[in-house]
Amino acid sequence: MTKKRKRQEDFQKVKLKVGKKKPKLENATDTTFKTKAIHIPEQLKEDGVLPTQNRKLNIKDLLSQMHHYSPGVKHNALLGLKELLSQYPFVIDAHLSSIISEVAAVFTDKDSSVRGAAVHLLQFLASKIRAEQIAPFFPLVSAHLSSAMTHISEGIQEDSLKVLDVLLEAYPALLTDRSVILLKNFVELISHQQLSKRLKSRDKLSWMLSVSPNRRVTSQQWRLNVLTRLKKFLQAVVDGSSDTEDEGLQEQKDNSNSVRNPICISWKLHANNQQHIQLFESGGLRPKINSSFRLRSLTSVMDSAEKGLSSAENLKGFIEIIIPLLIECWIEASPAQSAPILGNLLESESQQLMQQVLSIIHLLWKLTKRHDETYKMELWLRMNYLVDFKHHFMRHFPYSLQDTVKHKKKEPCKSNRNCMKSSNNIDHLLLNLTLCDIMVSLASTSTLQTDSGWLDMIRKFVTDTLQDGSKLNSKQVNRLLGVTWRLMQIQQNKVATEPLIKAVYTLYQQRNLLFPVRTLLLKFFSRVYQKEDLRTQRIRSRSKVLSRWLAGLPQQLALLGLRNPELSNQLIDIIHSAASRSNKELLQSLQATAARIYDPLEGTLVMLPAEAQRRLVQLVYFLPCLPASLLACLSRCCIMGRMSSDLAATLIGILHMRSSFAGWKCQVQDNSVNDVDYFSFLFSTLIGFSREELTSLQGIRGKPHISQTQLSPIRLYLTDLDQFLHHWAVTEVI
Repeated sequence: MTKKRKRQEDFQKVKLKVGKKKPKLENATDTTFKTKAIHIPEQLKEDGVLPTQNRKLNIKDLLSQMHHYSPGVKHNALLGLKELLSQYPFVIDAHLSSIISEVAAVFTDKDSSVRGAAVHLLQFLASKIRAEQIAPFFPLVSAHLSSAMTHISEGIQEDSLKVLDVLLEAYPALLTDRSVILLKNFVELISHQQLSKRLKSRDKLSWMLSVSPNRRVTSQQWRLNVLTRLKKFLQAVVDGSSDTEDEGLQEQKDNSNSVRNPICISWKLHANNQQHIQLFESGGLRPKINSSFRLRSLTSVMDSAEKGLSSAENLKGFIEIIIPLLIECWIEASPAQSAPILGNLLESESQQLMQQVLSIIHLLWKLTKRHDETYKMELWLRMNYLVDFKHHFMRHFPYSLQDTVKHKKKEPCKSNRNCMKSSNNIDHLLLNLTLCDIMVSLASTSTLQTDSGWLDMIRKFVTDTLQDGSKLNSKQVNRLLGVTWRLMQIQQNKVATEPLIKAVYTLYQQRNLLFPVRTLLLKFFSRVYQKEDLRTQRIRSRSKVLSRWLAGLPQQLALLGLRNPELSNQLIDIIHSAASRSNKELLQSLQATAARIYDPLEGTLVMLPAEAQRRLVQLVYFLPCLPASLLACLSRCCIMGRMSSDLAATLIGILHMRSSFAGWKCQVQDNSVNDVDYFSFLFSTLIGFSREELTSLQGIRGKPHISQTQLSPIRLYLTDLDQFLHHWAVTEVI
């Protein structure tokens, strides 16, 4: 073989033919691999038996249809979800994450019917899902809600308020945790930012009300809708804060954080130095330390944006933005703009808008009271907003509601006052009371001279409303009494406070008052009395109206009886408090009414429950005099068994302490209990029968409950076991 032939065999070229595969190269990499499928029969079996609705669609099918481009398919999917979840509630827990994410995503859908179906489905889910279940997914819901509230489409903005209503009703605490973002969204719904020429150097943005002609409702109605939701949101913030106080009589409630530990005292052991009482430890109270030092809480490490309205800086910033906008809304709805001839008469829609404006300001004022005095929030509010409030709010005070007169029913109106009736469930009195509450909170004793003009207007309005307040509800009375108390604190002389107390007493004397209203009035008078009693004897000036009210309490207690046990308990507590302070007028009235209160047949003592009986028995200790007739009534109460043997023993012990045999080292309450009457009480109680009953029993013969043996002429009165045990316990005490 020649060299040329050998070289051709080594480097010969392979000829490729059409239709045949290309031979593999010697250095080619094998990329083939084998796979085996993993089969889970149970999972496939479960997927086949998922519950379905009437269209034979399960939860996965319905959720997949939520991404369809057709609004009709998405609408039917939402209706199918509601139908499926109502029939099979356990599906909610299994697919909660997917359901929440898909429903929240259609908050901003372009079709109104889809958004409406989403709101109805969300309302249904809110009744089935607890707050702790939805909490991990709530940031996603809040983000979609914020997107809907700030959407460019007016229809999506209007439907976002419906979503907000559902969430505020079901999950207020979760929603208020994101107050910073939502409050800004509220502002953007009714206004827009504008760079002010005066504030260009400070790089601050001012806000002004916006008008959108494309909305289905008027601008005033739209602002009313937004402010109504803002008021509900702020109310949820106030309710969620533990340090806030209720409106009206705020300082009256005890602090819920203070724990009182009641102790049982045995006076016999205490008198013999066998029981020691530690008042501070047993009372559960803590000493009040006047110090500005505060331990750092866990919330102090958070950013101010995360704190929301709990931060003073955030609260001030929101007040600076929203108050000017609220004043603009007020100006548009004020009587001067709508109809200058009517003066202070308001139309229904204007009154509602003005009410929401004042309610929002009132809630913001309550939030400012949570912060420490170092921020001086009240002084800051007065300096910035008192002038505007006086100019706009107090200009046409007080406000009345203009009732639209129908032509079909022409009724002559004698005066404009008779024509001012509430319509469409509108409370025009609440508007005036909210305004009074806001304005009075800006006044103080040091500013009395400056604020005397508008304070006199408020004082006259409050006095007239109280004197003609027979149809007031509890909410209105609570606001009235709160404003009254604040006015009494600002000007504490008798000339200013006595007309206010007299006006409240006029309302108190009205018949057929509701129980909550009567309770509020009792608490108010009790608070005023305690405040007056704390003053020293040198500067104390007793109110004649307050003394008259105290003197009438025992008679009211005797007349009330068992008709209202709760009200009777409140009366007893107030009487006990005044009697322990030796109030002369009350003790004289209690002495005159004691025979009716402690009557053994129809008296208040034998009708009320055991706890109220115990308080009434304790009142016996404070009576100035214990005559024989009253002791006879008390003896019958002990005998008849209508109060427990322990309470009868307490009564006997109290009478013993009032007698001359108690071992007092000094003379106490001269001639309060006659010795003969005291022994008569003891022996009458020991016998177990009154003189009339003994005479009647001695004349009865042959009755089954009276037996006489042949060995003794003494006749025995047979009693049941309960009566015998009760009388035996009383006998041991005597």
